[in-house]
Order: sequence, then structure tokens, then C-alpha cells
Amino acid sequence: MLVQTPTDVQIIHLWFPNIFEFKGGIQVYSAFLLQALQELYPQKKYDVFLKHDTRSLPHIPYLDNTRFHFSGTVPLKFRTFNFAAQLAKYCLRQRPDLIIASHANFAILADQIKRFLGIPYWVIAHGTEVWDVKKPSLQKALQRADRILAVSNYTRDRLLAEQDLDPDRVSLLPNTFAADRFEIAPKSPSLLQKYHLTADQPVILTVARLDSSQKYKGYDEILQGLPRIREVIPNVHYLLVGKGDDRDRLENLIQSLNVQDCVTLTGFVPDEELCAHYNLCDVFAMPSQGEGFGIVYLEALACGKPVLGGNRDGAIDALCGGELGVLVDPEDSEAIAGSLIEILQHKTANPILDRPEMLRSRVIETYGFEQFKKTLTQFF
Repeated sequence: MLVQTPTDVQIIHLWFPNIFEFKGGIQVYSAFLLQALQELYPQKKYDVFLKHDTRSLPHIPYLDNTRFHFSGTVPLKFRTFNFAAQLAKYCLRQRPDLIIASHANFAILADQIKRFLGIPYWVIAHGTEVWDVKKPSLQKALQRADRILAVSNYTRDRLLAEQDLDPDRVSLLPNTFAADRFEIAPKSPSLLQKYHLTADQPVILTVARLDSSQKYKGYDEILQGLPRIREVIPNVHYLLVGKGDDRDRLENLIQSLNVQDCVTLTGFVPDEELCAHYNLCDVFAMPSQGEGFGIVYLEALACGKPVLGGNRDGAIDALCGGELGVLVDPEDSEAIAGSLIEILQHKTANPILDRPEMLRSRVIETYGFEQFKKTLTQFF
């Protein structure tokens, strides 16, 4: 296995789907990775290749001499070919010392370049994109990667169980988050008014894309459990933050369950308003079963909120095996409802859930950006 020290690496190529014009788990992770590398090794040269972005934006910090290469201006049907050709051209011209691909699909080209040019490559493994991989070319690319950085133990364990990989080459670099953007605060009077809530009203919150392909987020099960929760806590309200093509189906489900008076689908909420929404709730709940990690859990914890997640995916890592939250069967709406009642009534067995400052300090200590950088240095 090729191991490089920081002084060995002069040019680093970063292959990202995008980081500027779309926000998702992979995009956020990629942006933090760029920032961490440049803070740790500012003397290196960084070429960042972005498949879908068309421009850089100031909300993501980077060194002045960072070179960005955008493929987002190319029509979508030609974009993959153009992006691959650009990557191959610059690798041939620059002969970078290391390639880091933040999406597994890019590993196939990285493998071919390594075979012809001998350039080592790392791959970031997030979640669904590396689970149940059947494509032979991707399997081989993962096997030949010099290092795979998994965002959670769940993803790492699943990769090793499903693929023929050297465990020594599959390391853990968990997600991080912008702790300075999320803090403990009182419930916003303007949001209370906007959503027709009272300050003492118990609020359950989920933040997720309402994508029909991502029903694993668990909001269906929360909705199905609401009638039972209302029997115990009549004035409970559920806020579901996010937009997507699953909204119409959700509205029909809400009507069928007759819970329309205690559910609000907020639609899209801009980043600068997310902290206030987290602070509006009394418990953050996303009992998913397909998350590679789940940055939203960290953001809610940084706001001092008790968190409920599923016990079958990367939420296990985000909530430190249940130390920082409650883990439940994501397919059991009764268990989800029962756990949410316990949290809202302050009857859980975990006392930390009622200590906002401790939740915040623990999540920053475990998953803050400084810890992310510290872990990253170990791999160089």
C-alpha cells in the first residue's frame, strides 16, 4: 500500500460532484474536506474538479490559488464524458501526486488513470452509493484504491462485509459540521407566529429532502405514530422541513391519518434559518434506515436538542451508539411514537437528553471541524 507524507504531496486533485450550487451530504462533506486540507497543508497545490457546478461562491472558504474546473455549463447529456475527459487531460498534463474522489462513481476513472500513470487515489464512501455494489468495474476500483475513507463505522463495516477489500485500506473519517452556525437559543417568536404555535407547545422536527426515492428518512413512520402521540400529548405539533417530489403523497397521507391540524410541511428553508428551526423544536426525529451518517443529527445536537434516529444505519455513529440520543427500529411506528412520548415527557433513561449544554459540547468534541482535521492528518 502506498503511504504518503504531507511533504511528498505537491499537487492534489479533488474530484467532487459539486459543492457550491447544491447542498447535500456529499456536497457538505466535500466542502469541509477541501477546507480541512487547505488549512492543514496550505503549501500544496489544489485543483478541484466539479462535475455539476458552474461557478464558485463565497460561502465556502478556499485558498486564493485554488484552481477550480467547472463542468456544470456543459449540457447534462454530454457532461459525464466532458468531465471524464477533463480529468484525464489534467492528470496526464500535471501528474498529480494524489487524487481524492468524493463520490465512488469517480473511482472507476481514477483506477484506469492509476494503471496507466501510477497516480494513487483515495475514495470517500458515504452510504447508499457504496452499498450493494454489483458493477464489476466499481468493485475493482474500490479494491485498488490506495485508501477508502468511510464516513461512519456502519458504512465501513458494510463495505468490508460486501466487498473483497483490505481492511487496512478502509479508514474512518466521520462527517463534521459548522458548529458556529448552530447554537442553543430560545424559540423564535416570529417562527412561532408563522407556524401558529405557542411557546410551550411540544414540537417534533424533521429536516430532510422530500424525495420519493428517499422514503427511508422515516417521516412516514412519524406521521403514522402521531395519532398515538396525540392521545398522550394532545397539543403536539410536527414540523417537516424540506422540499421535493414526495410532498403530494405526504399531503395525502396526512389527510388519511386525519392529522392535518398538527402537521406543517414548511417547504424549503434557507440555511440561515435552519438554526432557528432546530431551536423551535423539543425533539429532532429522523428514524431513517438508509443514512450513511446524517449531518442533521449533529446540527440538532449542537442546538441542544434531544435526537431520535434509526438503529439500522449511520445514525448509530452520529448518535454514538445511543449515548447522544435514542435509537429505535425505523420500521416500527409504535416504537417511534413511544420513544417520542418519553422524550417529550422527559422520561428517557438517558439523562443527557435533558441537558442541552452537555449535548452541544459532546457533539462538538466528537464531530467538530477541529476533530475532523485531526483525524484527517492521520491518513497523510
